[in-house]
Amino acid sequence: MRRQIAAVLCAAALGVIAVSSSSFAIAQRKAAKACAGQADKAAPQANETTRSADAARCGAPSGKSAGDRRVTSVKDVMESIVDPSADALWGAAGTVIDQRGTQDMSPKTPEDWLNVRRAAVRIVEGANLLMMQGRTAAPDGTKSEAPGVELEPAEITGLIKKKRKSFDAFAKALRALGLEALRATEATDVPALEDIGGRMEAVCEGCHQTFWYPPDRQAASRN
Repeated sequence: MRRQIAAVLCAAALGVIAVSSSSFAIAQRKAAKACAGQADKAAPQANETTRSADAARCGAPSGKSAGDRRVTSVKDVMESIVDPSADALWGAAGTVIDQRGTQDMSPKTPEDWLNVRRAAVRIVEGANLLMMQGRTAAPDGTKSEAPGVELEPAEITGLIKKKRKSFDAFAKALRALGLEALRATEATDVPALEDIGGRMEAVCEGCHQTFWYPPDRQAASRN
């Protein structure tokens, strides 16, 4: 009997705690909302930094959540993911002539094919990353390595914003070729890799002609 009474008392106590916690959380949210409203009335033109500070003081979350992430540049994605993966694909679909004669570079072992498959996956996902909004052409402060031959990063960023659909179309074409390469690795189809590699080179060069080179060079390349 005493055990039953104790259990009832314990359950009642837990219920009070739960209700109290819930009530406290609701009251806390109301107080934070009221505090933030007063701050907005006091400074309607406040900038993001000021509003974030007011939100922190009021106990409310700032404008940026834990899920927000810093976005790297197009140059970062290309140099870290797309370019080395495309090189791996091109290198696996051709021959090299050197002092030793003609060298067949096509995949031969399961490990070779797995490496090419991984390169194809990176191309697919690299293309997806290129389509994410908000990327600049290069990290802040980066200058063209070939002034006059290619545009400055700020100019490229402006072109991408102006011709976003065209830029995404090139990225989608790259992704489609990556998916084709993925299927070719599953079929261990070397001729298919060679064909895909040639078409991938054309897509990459088309994107560079559209977004990286000055208008006069673009016109010369079309003539």
